[in-house]
Amino acid sequence: MKIVLAGAFGNLGADILRALVRDGHQVVAADLKTKELEGLAGKYTPRTIDVTRPETLAGLCDGADVVITTVGLTGASATITNYDIDYHGNLNLLAEAKKAGVKHFTYISVIQADSDPQVPMLHAKALFEQELKASGIPYVIHRPTGYFYDIAKVFMPMIDKGQVTLLGKGDCHANVIDTADFADFIVLHMLDENKVYNVGGKETYTYAEIARMFFAAAGKEPVIKSAPVFLFDVLAWVNKHKKNGKEAIIRFSKWTLTHELVGSDVYGDKSFREYIRSRYQR
Repeated sequence: MKIVLAGAFGNLGADILRALVRDGHQVVAADLKTKELEGLAGKYTPRTIDVTRPETLAGLCDGADVVITTVGLTGASATITNYDIDYHGNLNLLAEAKKAGVKHFTYISVIQADSDPQVPMLHAKALFEQELKASGIPYVIHRPTGYFYDIAKVFMPMIDKGQVTLLGKGDCHANVIDTADFADFIVLHMLDENKVYNVGGKETYTYAEIARMFFAAAGKEPVIKSAPVFLFDVLAWVNKHKKNGKEAIIRFSKWTLTHELVGSDVYGDKSFREYIRSRYQR
């Protein structure tokens, strides 16, 4: 089959691309910046796009059986927002898919995307989910709990400093998933019709348990402290007025650390505990 993969060169996108090529699909790998993935030279067609500029999407989906999009703003930007990318950008891609007569559309969202309209990194995705469901194209929406590497990116700098700071008095749970496992799940279900999956990995831990695993892997005594939740509201307010683009990330971080993020659609063989150990064995 011919597959258009938008956002093909992020961490998750690259693993989806590998899975699609492995399974013998013809893949158009589209992103703002394209690159050559090791071992995949000549096995996919790169295409440079900017989802905020519909003219760059012209003809992208012609002849495609499936469109898969991982497109979303994950970092801070003073010039663009989650609504520009996650919502309007994916709307532009959806319009191109409809124009080309694509029969299947897969969107990578986030768990509980519709739970808090005050968090742009959630709300923008929830708005696009609504548009996709109303589009008439058979859809699959994946709502992952989070990824191994994302948690490591948050915890490892704190471990280096010798102290992990969590939020509030409670301790929430998460069953994050490895992106290679998740990529297999996405490819496995890309021809499903009108499905929503809340995807997580096989191991569920509290954030305190995760912190202790990182400390143990680093060979350090655990030092875990708690900060008041309102502190993140203050930080968000300050950064909103600075207009530096960090407000959305702060609000998402607060939401993540204060909500149960356990996906009911459990998939994959990779162990988060073993992943943490491997990060300190390199």
